[in-house]
This record gives sequence, structure tokens and C-alpha cells, in this order.
Amino acid sequence: MVVAEKAKRLKAEGRDIISFSIGVPNFLPGGHVYDAVREALSKDSGQYGSNRGADALLDAFLKHIEAIGLTGYKRSNVATGIGAKHIIYNLAEVLLDEGDTIAFPTPYWTSYLDIAEIVDAKVDLLPCPPEQNYKLTPEQLDAALAKKPKVFLFNNPSNPTGMVYTKEEIAALADVVAKYPDTWIITDDIYNRMVFDGLGYHNFVHFRPELRDRVIFLDSLSKTYGMPGWRVGFMVGPESVANAVVTMNSNHITNIPELTTAAAIAALTGPQDVPTQKNEEFQAKRDQVMAAMTSIPGVVCPKPQGAFYVFPDVSAYFGKTHGPTGQTIANDMDLCNALLDAKGVACVPGSAFGEPRALRISYTCPTPQLAPGLQRIVEFFSELQ
Repeated sequence: MVVAEKAKRLKAEGRDIISFSIGVPNFLPGGHVYDAVREALSKDSGQYGSNRGADALLDAFLKHIEAIGLTGYKRSNVATGIGAKHIIYNLAEVLLDEGDTIAFPTPYWTSYLDIAEIVDAKVDLLPCPPEQNYKLTPEQLDAALAKKPKVFLFNNPSNPTGMVYTKEEIAALADVVAKYPDTWIITDDIYNRMVFDGLGYHNFVHFRPELRDRVIFLDSLSKTYGMPGWRVGFMVGPESVANAVVTMNSNHITNIPELTTAAAIAALTGPQDVPTQKNEEFQAKRDQVMAAMTSIPGVVCPKPQGAFYVFPDVSAYFGKTHGPTGQTIANDMDLCNALLDAKGVACVPGSAFGEPRALRISYTCPTPQLAPGLQRIVEFFSELQ
């Protein structure tokens, strides 16, 4: 957000800025979503809604996740929230007492650490460097779960790396998880419909059905449907956990608004052409970004297969100086600031995600801006001496 604000300020000052910073889809949902909202507005009841979510919304979500093999759940297994972030926070309150441990891989989405600190939980970071393609190994997970954390939080596809675990990798991790019955598992998989190269999405419960008693799956409208501002998130998992989140809702938000509910139902049950088309576009954009990254000597960039992020290791350029401006690049923050100042390209320093050797490129910008932005990045690195 800091980088985005600086980029916005420079743009207001007349600078030509291309932003690769915020992970916001550059598209809107299909027209049927807006039609549903207009119809709902004409029939607005103005009343309170369900703390869990309207039955029609719960049914729409249950049908939606059947497409990725998450079957056999009922309304009582589901809870909604004001976005997936809200549900993660509620889950932290529900599952973690002060001093309990939550474990998650690094790089991580920034809010994970913030939320853990807010609820006074201990954090066990599991480093997954570029040398292992930013992925957690079964051996690492086994060592972490042997310490009996209260919660293991897993993100697939990943923000910030865009990495996606294969079927075989998820199966191997599921075997480890099954050995440790005292740990709750949260799979924050809101990019599950944004998977490339035919890889497919896989969840622990696909391979170990007995984990349904401990696995909590999170989803959201934000990325898949281009609806981040509508703030609709979902969880499905054990009934006891869902009920606890519903109790939190009753004291936090009461319910998702009626108009937002109508939009969410329409998105989930209506035509899926927009998200399908955008997923294809994002895969093509991923290829463009990777071509640029591989052309820069010294940059190490595992190939992402989902979401809309690329996370190159740029540490080979730390200690160098940007020739035209004389700026010294000591770390990822210096590099991002120099790139923004010199070339008008905004990226996010990797230290925001627990990996200070990298930077995050979010390629959700308008397509005509992508190639020029990448060219500026390549030029910038060529000017470092």
C-alpha cells in the first residue's frame, strides 16, 4: 500500500507511472451481476440478514466448490464474511488463544503476520526460498507440525509468489498433516480458479478425506470474479468451526448486505465466461513477465503457475549503483524506490512478504501497459553497475 500511494502521488504530479504493485484484478464482473443487484435493489427488504449467510448464497457456494472436488459439505459447514481477510481474522480469534502458535511458509501474504500479532499468537515461519521454488517440503512440514502448533496456515496458489503445488506435492504434504491430529489446517486458496498450464487445483482433503475434520478451506469472490471491493469471502470446514465464525459475525458484522449477497449469488451461479477468459489472459501475461525476467542476468525467478504474481530474486543486484541517478541499491526497498523514481514502475519489496531478496510484480495492469513496463524494468537492471 505504501508503494501504491507513492505511485499514485507521482502520477498526480504528472509522472508516467506503470503500477505492478497492488494485487487487484483489472476487470469487472459480467453484466448479469449488476442486473442481479438492480433487481435486488428494487425488492430491498431493508432487514437484517443471516449471520451465516443467506441460504441461497450458501447453496451457490457449495455448488461452486463441487467443481474443484470439495463435495459432501452442508450449509452448516459454511460461513461467510466481509472478504477472506475478515474470515482469516475471525478464525484467528476462534482457534488461537494468547501464546498459541500458528505456523506458515515464507514468503507469506502480509496480513498473516499482522493478524497473528493482533491475537497475541506466536509465529513459526517456515522458510521456502527460491532455491526450492518457494514451496514447502514434506520434511519441513513434518518438523514444524512435530512442535504441535495450534494452526498451520497454507496458501495455494500463493500470494506473493504465484507458485502452485502439484497433485503429487499436495498428496505428500497431506500424508504429513495426517500424522498430527492436534493441529488445525487453514487452506487460504482464494486463487484456486487461477491455475495455469493445466496443473489443476488440489486440496489436502482430496487425498486424505479424514482431514475434513480439521481442514478449513477459504475462498473469495475478489480475484476470480474481479470483485475485490464487494467484500465477500467464504469458509467451509468442520461444523464447530463454522458455527464459531458465525458467532463472531453476529458480534462483528451481523450479516453480509442484501445487495452484496445478490451480486455474489449471480457471480457464482451465472455465466463463467469472464473469469475463464481472464484466467487465459493472465497465463499469457505470466509468459510475458517470465520472458522479461529470464532475460535479466543474475535474476532468479521460479516459474509461477497461478494467481497473477511473479516473485523474482533480485539480490544479485544488491550493492550496485544505478548509473543515471547514482542511487545505491542496498536492499529490496532501495531497489523498488529507485525503480519507481527512475523508470516510473511500481513493484512491492519482497521484505513485505518475509523474503527480502525478492520483489513482487503483480501483472494485473491494463494489457497495453505490460510490455512497456517490463521494458523499463529490463532497462533499469541494465543500468545497475
